[in-house]
Amino acid sequence: MKRTANAHWNGDLTSGSGILSSQSKVLDATQYSFKTRFQEGIGTNPEELIAAADAGCFTMAVSAALTEAGFVAGNLDTEAILDLDMGALSITGILLNLKADAIEGVSADLFIKIAEEAKAHCIVSKALSVPISLTVIYGGN
Repeated sequence: MKRTANAHWNGDLTSGSGILSSQSKVLDATQYSFKTRFQEGIGTNPEELIAAADAGCFTMAVSAALTEAGFVAGNLDTEAILDLDMGALSITGILLNLKADAIEGVSADLFIKIAEEAKAHCIVSKALSVPISLTVIYGGN
């Protein structure tokens, strides 16, 4: 299986601009620029897309791990916070903040164990060479 995305850029780094498109068309000539990447502007940026990919993959991995353990997930919400070191121009880590509804028969300790295992098996997380950490809010506590 292959997944594709395309980037087009025109101009210099700070005043140029580009568009991103994906095979699924979710990104369809989506604007990105220096401003959307390093300041404030309308559009997206590569780091935001990495964070979204990791959040989506991880959340699905939690659901799969729960299913494998014989449970059905309710609401799972993950915020991925990507840290970008502007001095080194390097992604230094991602924090995954998972909030989940309580699931009958699943203690907080068991849920955290399942979430940690899901993080270790998430396809996107495994592809990234930066530390990826996790916090969990389970059952509203």
